[in-house]
Amino acid sequence: MVSVAGDGIGQAVTRRRFVVAGIVQGVGFRPFVYRLARTHGLSGWVRNTPAGVEIEVQGAPHALVSFSRALADEAPPLAVINSISSEDIPLVDEHAFLILSSGTGAAAIQIAPDSALCGDCLRELFDPVDRRYRYPFITCTNCGPRYSIITGIPYDRPKTTMAGFPLCPDCLAEYHDPGDRRFHAQPVACPACGPQVRLVQATDSPSPTLPLRGRELNPSPQRGEAGRGDGREGELEGDAAIQQTIALLKQGRILAVKGIGGYHLAVDACNPEAVQRLRERKKRDEKPFAVMAADLATARRLALLGEMEQRLLTGPESPIVIVRKAPDCPVSPLVAPNNGWLGLMLPYAPIHHLLFAPHQAFGHPLSEGEMNSLALWERDRERACPPAFQALVMTSANISDEPICYEDRDALQRLAGIADYFLLHNRPIHIREDDSVMRVFQGKPLFYRRARGYAPRAVRLPFDVPPVLAVGAELKGAICLAHGEHAFLSQHIGDLQNSSTCDSFRHTIEHLSTILEIAPATVACDLHPDYLSSVYAAESGLRVVTVQHHHAHMAACMAENGLEGEVIGIVFDGTGLGSDGTIWGGEFLAGGYGGVRRSAHLRPLPLPGGDAAVREPWRMALACLYQALGEQAFSLDHPVALRLAEQEKSLFSAMLTKGINSPLTSSCGRLFDAVAALLNIRHIVSYDGQAAIELEALAETSEDDALYPFEIVRVEESPFQLNFTPLFTAIIADMAAGTPTATIARRFHTTMATASVETCVRISGETGLDRIVLSGGVFQNRLLSEMVYTGLIERGLQVFTHRLVPPNDGGIALGQAAIAGRRIN
Repeated sequence: MVSVAGDGIGQAVTRRRFVVAGIVQGVGFRPFVYRLARTHGLSGWVRNTPAGVEIEVQGAPHALVSFSRALADEAPPLAVINSISSEDIPLVDEHAFLILSSGTGAAAIQIAPDSALCGDCLRELFDPVDRRYRYPFITCTNCGPRYSIITGIPYDRPKTTMAGFPLCPDCLAEYHDPGDRRFHAQPVACPACGPQVRLVQATDSPSPTLPLRGRELNPSPQRGEAGRGDGREGELEGDAAIQQTIALLKQGRILAVKGIGGYHLAVDACNPEAVQRLRERKKRDEKPFAVMAADLATARRLALLGEMEQRLLTGPESPIVIVRKAPDCPVSPLVAPNNGWLGLMLPYAPIHHLLFAPHQAFGHPLSEGEMNSLALWERDRERACPPAFQALVMTSANISDEPICYEDRDALQRLAGIADYFLLHNRPIHIREDDSVMRVFQGKPLFYRRARGYAPRAVRLPFDVPPVLAVGAELKGAICLAHGEHAFLSQHIGDLQNSSTCDSFRHTIEHLSTILEIAPATVACDLHPDYLSSVYAAESGLRVVTVQHHHAHMAACMAENGLEGEVIGIVFDGTGLGSDGTIWGGEFLAGGYGGVRRSAHLRPLPLPGGDAAVREPWRMALACLYQALGEQAFSLDHPVALRLAEQEKSLFSAMLTKGINSPLTSSCGRLFDAVAALLNIRHIVSYDGQAAIELEALAETSEDDALYPFEIVRVEESPFQLNFTPLFTAIIADMAAGTPTATIARRFHTTMATASVETCVRISGETGLDRIVLSGGVFQNRLLSEMVYTGLIERGLQVFTHRLVPPNDGGIALGQAAIAGRRIN
């Protein structure tokens, strides 16, 4: 315990107890309170408890007022305060302020996410006189790994992957000093006692029975070049490894770089040959790569950045932000082909900053003056000495749809055919994490993927729930653990379609349940029984609550916006099993957590070939044209008909006429696919949503907002149906008249938005509901979302969108947890 003198004796004093809940442990909150108490001359104590942080302070009333205000307004950067409660209590005869050992009580644990390097550590990283100069694992209480290294609770060093690195005397002194920025920073280390980096060359077939090493590097390092060498020949360590990595990247090599939550595959983003080689080896034909810019000044040259986009890029979460490319962007077009947008992030780990630092620009051993110049590099963006790279591709290190690699031996095996070299380090990662991905919508962030920097931050529910586990759907998997008013959504796990992802799925459930001390009695899953998440639920031995897919989407948006009662939900996505056993995906639902009514939906379309129609949008175009034109769809002059031989036309005519292997779906996503194929934009996709993304990109180049015809029909008491059959006849006519493709794409978006708004207005008129939530993966489409949002607002309706979780299936577990919790209650 540490004490300071108080000055409350002999004058009017007050004593007050505070309880602070939220992410307030492992983020420097107790030393912050300690320093705050000293500043205001208060006595008392602070301690961690299972519910958060408990504080008792005593002193002059005006000092307590200032303390209370600063407690909320000046909290450490990684702290997230959910609530502060306080009460007056009897005085105590004391003269000191103490940091006490942890207390007991009911658990309400919240774990801090991983965080980008803070400004103080960045300055020290490039300060030649600092003992952590150019140390790739520099960190403090205000930054660095958290969630990815925690192995258990309480959150102390022995329960992290830093347990194998005993602190040296200097680090130990910082760790125990409440006045130090590294007080109780569990990842704290230095070159004398902490992890180290090393560079190895890829092998053709690393064996799990052999030592963890790669091929001999050429030339072999001399003993003095390798930093803290351990005697392994052919491996570069320490700063020599980082310098050589920069040189290899400049040569166009592919590097696997171990970061905070896993490995990235890195190449020079301005080197088209290197980018193409990475595409070929990674088997990733066209899906955009994420790019890391050297700094914010460079990012402004690569992309057109608004204020919110810059705030997101430079925030402690450091996500990938989808931004519009600058006209003269130097990044190779192969990074994001056929796409006017770029997934951009800034360096967030010390090792990233070191890769961009212009160490190689000098071309010779550094003099003291040059070392000082290097130290100033991060502080002066406009100096003559440029960064080593403008931008690096930093894409998740995996193959196809497998999870990101995070364990060294697994990475050396699985990435041996992709990476030329590996920049490793010996700090283990306990839980893998991809980078978070978002874009700006209506001036606020909208998640595409919620992971590093945000998970497992809690979403506050509008009501209390018993302990519940929600396992999501199948694509873009994420799980949610909820108890009380808090729902903890995991990091993005991936598509549950292979054993590796399923292993990661189970590991995440076990890990989160352990560190949050939530033992669920109920598991919520999708209505589809064949999803591997649903199979897990059925085999868990827990009470199972099944939740219809689109109801879960709607409930997720309600929950994160704190909505109770009934709303109208517009839920547009790809496909999900409906409560009637058919395939839904373009839904207007009315209701709440307890249940919903299907008030309207898109007119069902056939899926020729079933799942094949998802991968081959031309099938959907054919289905839509057949619905509009009948057999004439096969004889007209349009891109889809031209790709089919006569025998294939006969085959598809029979399929569509008789409904052979052509289940019906109301999917909105498939409608976008159909138009993209009909306009000859995309006939076969290589990644999820590709056709719709390219259709949106083209539509954004036009300003023609003319409408195509559509119908809103109803038969007796059945739900409204949006019939877009007339739209396809009009598109064929526009194509024949030579109307620009971009104009047609824009008109389609305008028509979809207008029809959605008109349908919503009708449902609102019948139900009296005026609150609308927008959810589902189609609402990642910025243009459609803007049009629908604006149209609904103009009609006097309240509109709620996603801000805390993705609108796609990555947020669906939150809705499942809320619905299951409400049903149990």
